[in-house]
Amino acid sequence: MNIQRIIEKKRDGLEMSRAEIEYLVKGISDGSIPDYQIAAWAMAVYFQGMNERETAELALAMAYSGEVMDLSPIAGIKVDKHSTGGVGDKTTMVVIPLVAAAGVPVAKMSGRGLSHTGGTIDKFEAIPGFQVERTYQEFMAQVNRVKAAVIAQSGHLVPADKRLYAIRDVTATVESIPLIASSIMSKKIASGAQGIVLDVKVGSGAFMKDRMEAGKLARAMLTIGRSAGREIIVVLTDMNQPLGKMVGNALEVKEAIDTLKGKGPADLEELSLHLAAHMLVLGKNCTSFAIALEKARELLLSGQGLAKFQELVQEQGGRLDYSRADYGLPQANWREKIIAEKTGYISQLDALEVGRAAMALGAGRGKIGDLIDYTVGIKLLKKIGDRVEAGDCLAVIYANGKKSLLNGYKLLKNAFKITDEPVKCGELIIEVL
Repeated sequence: MNIQRIIEKKRDGLEMSRAEIEYLVKGISDGSIPDYQIAAWAMAVYFQGMNERETAELALAMAYSGEVMDLSPIAGIKVDKHSTGGVGDKTTMVVIPLVAAAGVPVAKMSGRGLSHTGGTIDKFEAIPGFQVERTYQEFMAQVNRVKAAVIAQSGHLVPADKRLYAIRDVTATVESIPLIASSIMSKKIASGAQGIVLDVKVGSGAFMKDRMEAGKLARAMLTIGRSAGREIIVVLTDMNQPLGKMVGNALEVKEAIDTLKGKGPADLEELSLHLAAHMLVLGKNCTSFAIALEKARELLLSGQGLAKFQELVQEQGGRLDYSRADYGLPQANWREKIIAEKTGYISQLDALEVGRAAMALGAGRGKIGDLIDYTVGIKLLKKIGDRVEAGDCLAVIYANGKKSLLNGYKLLKNAFKITDEPVKCGELIIEVL
């Protein structure tokens, strides 16, 4: 097998065989293929693409390039969810306890956030004392006992994807649907769940800006999942404005708890219930989506979802005080308001600019390994379609430094656009595949 010949084939738009894909992935994993040749191959894929078979075989080869989680010690049909990343997306913190409260096991392995999109692990780590590291035995035992656990991804999971992504990140080859799909699905397959709900974000604050391209990604991931014998549901959702009102780790934890109390923003509740319902169907807990949606709503309104969240947090060492308005979460020192300069209607709330503002405050990472500030963030008081009067407060910034506050203020102010005519907000849930 010759890596130069493999690069040439893909450069010329030819198909790779399974043996060639497996040889490539092995070379990526063990370091026998140098970075420059991997980069050349990735660039060839960026321009020439891969067909469904190649993409699925690449994902499977990467999934089995390292440790693969065996969830068989956990009773029941294991389900999982994954979001392609957005601004203010804290649905996992609402969905997992709802699904677990119904008795469907969720063995969740997540990553930390990068760039303007928040990471699930970062949000849970904003809870004082919460431990995201667990041994395999502890992880299995907790899911059997509580029906849910949330841990950081093992360093031995999909090593081929880790190296390939690092190379793609510095060679302008990230935005390739076959490579994105195989990267996401290799981690999901290696994580061991039998049923997976994928939330593909579409819009300014999402990785996929275009609905057609998002649809291609969704279909590619469906094909990979089926090739691996997994049941997959993909939900395309809007990310042209942030989800919910809070952006920033501790602030998003508070909003998730508020939502589990039935006091959260309507869009966050709607999407959380929708995703939870699909997971209940995949877990064979309900026979139809309509029945599952009603069950998820009952679990929310009855407080069973909140009780399960409390149990999950306690099991992993987290300390919260539910008698306090801030639930005992860490708080930023300074607050600054963004004020509307004219009367009208919010016509745009650019999710990407809001995400960048949160990053400027210290809520996100510019690169892997950067430290983040769990306390900082943004509270959005007005969203698309809302009428505002001159002098109304549009948002509140939570900050810990003057420089970061100033940088965040400029970005957040530019995220809002006000027009004279009323504006309708687009549909949150765009399509289900």
